[in-house]
Amino acid sequence: MPTAEGYLVPDMLTKGLALVLIGTAPSKISAAKRAYYANPVNKFWRTLHTVGLTPRQLAPQEYPQVLDYSIGLTDVAKRHSGVDSALPGEAWQPDELLQKIRTYRPQIVAFTSKRGASETLGKPTGKLPYGLQTGTLEGAEVWVLPSTSPLGHNYFQLGPWQALAARVDELRSE
Repeated sequence: MPTAEGYLVPDMLTKGLALVLIGTAPSKISAAKRAYYANPVNKFWRTLHTVGLTPRQLAPQEYPQVLDYSIGLTDVAKRHSGVDSALPGEAWQPDELLQKIRTYRPQIVAFTSKRGASETLGKPTGKLPYGLQTGTLEGAEVWVLPSTSPLGHNYFQLGPWQALAARVDELRSE
Protein backbone atom coordinates (compact mmCIF):
# COMPACT_ATOMS: atom_id res chain seq x y z
CA MET A 1 0.00 0.00 0.00
CA PRO A 2 1.52 3.35 -1.02
CA THR A 3 2.19 6.07 1.53
CA ALA A 4 0.26 9.34 1.41
CA GLU A 5 2.50 10.74 -1.32
CA GLY A 6 2.13 7.56 -3.35
CA TYR A 7 5.54 6.16 -2.44
CA LEU A 8 5.77 2.44 -1.76
CA VAL A 9 8.60 3.07 0.72
CA PRO A 10 9.05 6.59 2.17
CA ASP A 11 12.14 8.67 1.52
CA MET A 12 14.66 8.94 4.32
CA LEU A 13 16.02 12.40 3.58
CA THR A 14 17.02 15.43 5.59
CA LYS A 15 19.35 18.36 5.02
CA GLY A 16 23.07 18.00 5.66
CA LEU A 17 23.52 14.30 4.85
CA ALA A 18 26.94 13.03 3.87
CA LEU A 19 25.43 10.37 1.59
CA VAL A 20 22.16 9.56 -0.13
CA LEU A 21 21.88 6.03 -1.52
CA ILE A 22 19.58 5.91 -4.54
CA GLY A 23 17.94 2.66 -5.56
CA THR A 24 15.96 1.99 -8.70
CA ALA A 25 12.60 0.85 -7.30
CA PRO A 26 11.55 -1.28 -4.35
CA SER A 27 11.46 -5.00 -5.03
CA LYS A 28 8.08 -6.71 -4.66
CA ILE A 29 9.25 -7.97 -1.23
CA SER A 30 10.35 -4.48 -0.13
CA ALA A 31 7.09 -2.94 -1.32
CA ALA A 32 5.07 -5.57 0.56
CA LYS A 33 7.11 -5.06 3.74
CA ARG A 34 7.35 -1.28 3.20
CA ALA A 35 11.06 -1.41 3.98
CA TYR A 36 14.17 -0.78 1.91
CA TYR A 37 16.08 -3.82 0.66
CA ALA A 38 13.82 -6.28 2.52
CA ASN A 39 14.60 -9.36 0.41
CA PRO A 40 16.54 -11.59 2.83
CA VAL A 41 19.08 -12.51 0.12
CA ASN A 42 19.78 -8.88 -0.81
CA LYS A 43 23.27 -7.93 0.41
CA PHE A 44 22.51 -4.23 1.00
CA TRP A 45 22.33 -4.11 4.81
CA ARG A 46 25.20 -6.56 5.24
CA THR A 47 27.31 -4.51 2.80
CA LEU A 48 26.66 -1.22 4.62
CA HIS A 49 27.94 -2.79 7.81
CA THR A 50 30.84 -4.68 6.21
CA VAL A 51 32.28 -1.51 4.65
CA GLY A 52 31.74 0.53 7.81
CA LEU A 53 28.91 2.83 6.72
CA THR A 54 26.88 1.57 9.71
CA PRO A 55 28.33 0.33 13.03
CA ARG A 56 26.14 -2.77 12.97
CA GLN A 57 24.01 -4.59 10.43
CA LEU A 58 20.58 -3.00 10.41
CA ALA A 59 17.47 -5.03 9.66
CA PRO A 60 15.35 -3.77 6.76
CA GLN A 61 12.60 -2.51 9.09
CA GLU A 62 15.22 -0.38 10.89
CA TYR A 63 15.85 1.66 7.73
CA PRO A 64 14.91 5.01 9.38
CA GLN A 65 18.04 4.65 11.55
CA VAL A 66 20.30 5.35 8.56
CA LEU A 67 19.70 9.05 9.19
CA ASP A 68 21.63 8.62 12.47
CA TYR A 69 24.71 7.83 10.32
CA SER A 70 24.25 10.80 7.94
CA ILE A 71 22.88 8.47 5.24
CA GLY A 72 19.65 8.97 3.32
CA LEU A 73 17.62 6.60 1.15
CA THR A 74 15.44 7.12 -1.89
CA ASP A 75 14.71 5.58 -5.31
CA VAL A 76 14.44 6.83 -8.88
CA ALA A 77 11.09 5.00 -9.25
CA LYS A 78 9.17 5.55 -5.99
CA ARG A 79 5.67 4.51 -7.09
CA HIS A 80 6.41 1.17 -8.78
CA SER A 81 7.98 -2.07 -7.63
CA GLY A 82 9.70 -4.98 -9.27
CA VAL A 83 12.81 -5.75 -11.25
CA ASP A 84 14.27 -2.92 -13.32
CA SER A 85 13.56 -4.54 -16.68
CA ALA A 86 9.84 -4.90 -15.84
CA LEU A 87 9.28 -1.27 -14.83
CA PRO A 88 7.20 0.82 -17.24
CA GLY A 89 8.77 3.92 -18.74
CA GLU A 90 6.66 6.24 -16.62
CA ALA A 91 8.03 4.63 -13.44
CA TRP A 92 11.29 6.53 -13.77
CA GLN A 93 11.16 9.99 -12.20
CA PRO A 94 14.65 11.50 -12.55
CA ASP A 95 13.32 15.09 -12.38
CA GLU A 96 11.68 14.34 -9.03
CA LEU A 97 14.96 12.86 -7.80
CA LEU A 98 16.94 15.91 -8.96
CA GLN A 99 14.53 18.17 -7.07
CA LYS A 100 15.15 16.15 -3.89
CA ILE A 101 18.91 16.49 -4.34
CA ARG A 102 18.53 20.27 -4.83
CA THR A 103 16.33 20.49 -1.72
CA TYR A 104 18.38 18.33 0.66
CA ARG A 105 21.90 19.07 -0.72
CA PRO A 106 23.73 15.86 0.24
CA GLN A 107 27.49 15.82 -0.20
CA ILE A 108 27.41 12.50 -2.11
CA VAL A 109 24.75 10.65 -4.06
CA ALA A 110 25.40 7.00 -4.84
CA PHE A 111 23.27 4.91 -7.16
CA THR A 112 22.94 1.33 -5.97
CA SER A 113 22.61 0.10 -9.55
CA LYS A 114 23.70 1.13 -13.00
CA ARG A 115 20.09 1.23 -14.24
CA GLY A 116 19.03 3.89 -11.75
CA ALA A 117 22.13 5.92 -12.60
CA SER A 118 21.48 5.49 -16.33
CA GLU A 119 17.89 6.71 -16.05
CA THR A 120 18.98 9.76 -14.06
CA LEU A 121 22.23 10.69 -15.78
CA GLY A 122 21.08 9.90 -19.32
CA LYS A 123 24.03 7.62 -20.05
CA PRO A 124 23.91 3.97 -21.16
CA THR A 125 24.77 1.51 -18.39
CA GLY A 126 27.81 0.36 -20.38
CA LYS A 127 29.27 3.88 -20.18
CA LEU A 128 28.98 4.02 -16.38
CA PRO A 129 31.96 2.57 -14.55
CA TYR A 130 31.59 1.66 -10.89
CA GLY A 131 32.91 4.19 -8.42
CA LEU A 132 33.22 7.98 -8.46
CA GLN A 133 31.88 9.57 -11.63
CA THR A 134 33.16 12.69 -13.37
CA GLY A 135 31.08 15.77 -12.68
CA THR A 136 28.46 16.38 -10.02
CA LEU A 137 24.70 16.13 -9.73
CA GLU A 138 23.14 19.29 -8.30
CA GLY A 139 26.45 19.92 -6.54
CA ALA A 140 26.83 16.43 -5.05
CA GLU A 141 29.58 13.93 -5.88
CA VAL A 142 28.15 11.06 -7.91
CA TRP A 143 29.01 7.40 -7.38
CA VAL A 144 27.72 4.28 -9.12
CA LEU A 145 27.79 1.06 -7.12
CA PRO A 146 27.26 -2.60 -7.98
CA SER A 147 23.77 -3.74 -7.12
CA THR A 148 23.32 -5.78 -3.95
CA SER A 149 20.23 -7.43 -5.45
CA PRO A 150 20.23 -11.20 -5.83
CA LEU A 151 19.64 -10.64 -9.57
CA GLY A 152 22.97 -8.80 -9.78
CA HIS A 153 24.95 -11.36 -7.77
CA ASN A 154 27.32 -12.16 -10.66
CA TYR A 155 28.27 -8.48 -11.00
CA PHE A 156 28.64 -7.62 -7.32
CA GLN A 157 32.00 -6.26 -6.17
CA LEU A 158 32.74 -4.95 -2.70
CA GLY A 159 35.56 -2.63 -3.86
CA PRO A 160 33.41 0.32 -5.03
CA TRP A 161 31.40 0.12 -1.81
CA GLN A 162 34.64 0.19 0.22
CA ALA A 163 35.90 3.22 -1.73
CA LEU A 164 32.62 5.02 -1.11
CA ALA A 165 32.79 4.23 2.62
CA ALA A 166 36.33 5.63 2.77
CA ARG A 167 35.14 8.84 1.11
CA VAL A 168 32.18 9.14 3.50
CA ASP A 169 34.60 8.63 6.41
CA GLU A 170 36.64 11.58 5.12
CA LEU A 171 33.55 13.76 5.04
CA ARG A 172 32.40 12.65 8.50
CA SER A 173 35.87 13.54 9.88
CA GLU A 174 35.82 17.09 8.48
